[in-house]
Amino acid sequence: MTDRTRNNTDGNGAAKPGSRAARPAERPAKVAYIMSRFPKITETFVLYEMLAVERSGVEVEVFPLLREHTDVMHAEAAALVARAHFQPFLSWEIVRAHGHFLWNKPRAYFSALWSLLRGTWGSFNFFTGAMGIFPKSVYFARRMAAEGVTHVHAHFANHPAAAAFVIHRLAGIPYSFTAHGSDLHRDRHMLREKVADAEFVVAISDYNRDLILDECDGEHGDKTVVIHCGVDTELFRPRPDDAMREQRQRPISIVCVGTLHEVKGQTYLIEACRLLRDRDIEFICDFIGDGPDRAALAAQVDDARLLGRVRFVGSCTREDIAERLGRASVLVTPSVPTSDGRREGIPVVLMEAMASGVPVIASRISGIPELVHDGVCGLLVPPRDQAALADAIQQVVEHPEAAARRVDAARQRVEQEFDLNRNAATLAEWFCGRRVASASASQPYVAKDQWFKNAILESGATDCMTSMWVEAID
Repeated sequence: MTDRTRNNTDGNGAAKPGSRAARPAERPAKVAYIMSRFPKITETFVLYEMLAVERSGVEVEVFPLLREHTDVMHAEAAALVARAHFQPFLSWEIVRAHGHFLWNKPRAYFSALWSLLRGTWGSFNFFTGAMGIFPKSVYFARRMAAEGVTHVHAHFANHPAAAAFVIHRLAGIPYSFTAHGSDLHRDRHMLREKVADAEFVVAISDYNRDLILDECDGEHGDKTVVIHCGVDTELFRPRPDDAMREQRQRPISIVCVGTLHEVKGQTYLIEACRLLRDRDIEFICDFIGDGPDRAALAAQVDDARLLGRVRFVGSCTREDIAERLGRASVLVTPSVPTSDGRREGIPVVLMEAMASGVPVIASRISGIPELVHDGVCGLLVPPRDQAALADAIQQVVEHPEAAARRVDAARQRVEQEFDLNRNAATLAEWFCGRRVASASASQPYVAKDQWFKNAILESGATDCMTSMWVEAID
């Protein structure tokens, strides 16, 4: 054991909390990805990031916490599913892994377990989740060490990041995680500990980075970097001119893509459709995706007498979505903050539509304005404002020249900062220990009072008490 390795480990050979385990320079990068469920039809950003990282020359292994059973799967996921390391909650392999660490590294084992339970105490979801993932995480630690994994990357700041934390404590493998949306906004138990131990942390927006640094009292800014999710700008390309002309014909085609859930705000788009009908604007609105709110949303469509105008398509593959975007007049993402703290990050479908030359309308919330510059490459509206949604859709229809200018700017915006292969190559550099310079590493974070003010403004509330709060914060 070298002096450097000895200084970065405890007496049992596990990495000390917050240390950087030495990464042998001669070993090629082999990255283990951890995610909550795989293959999940709605998490295309995880699937295509892994494939793009592999194209950058990094070997990728997949360690899902749960196997997702789905009727619709992206074709590219099949090869990864075939070699993914799926495990039940308990097996003889898991029992043997626990015996291994209890015998060989008891201090590291009990330290990891204690840190996990202490850090999640006070959150029912995180605490029960920690108890559920710990057995499997211990097995993953032994399996990854045996397979020569050089880095662990978790998608989502909650349970997957906790699993990576345990693996690091037991096997000394450096880790990182990407913080997206509700995984960061709803509950931040143990976030400080996860960030402190991580080799680096990826935020998908400056908004998320500020939130992470605020939780850490401004510390760790040097290793908290913004790397946007991205899309394949070769697959999602602007339509030819004849398709653009067809797009402007009546009835207009409104597309909304996402899980049918409160956080996506589909109920407000349905109300906006009712207003458009009352304004004698002809349209067809297609909801692509499925989810727990489908029955309630279908009932709302029935009550509003919008049957035939508003349709539920169900889940689609990426290629199907690209084809539907090719016929769309406008894409709408009416995201809202929910009562339990859920909040969107930056919906990838916005990037797909902008790359495809489709006008976009989105809510002014969280990191979305970092992608959609209002009036420049799309239109932003306040959350929960169906009248503003209807007005924005009508504006796209009645002012096609202005919409076309925004479409051109939107394509450029995606090519510059939201290209899948370019951003995956940047991430691969970090995996290999080469920290790529990022403007985000030197930017100040937004303190809690400013974040609270932003949250108030995003809510769309306009009562006197809200105004007093905002004035007091200023």
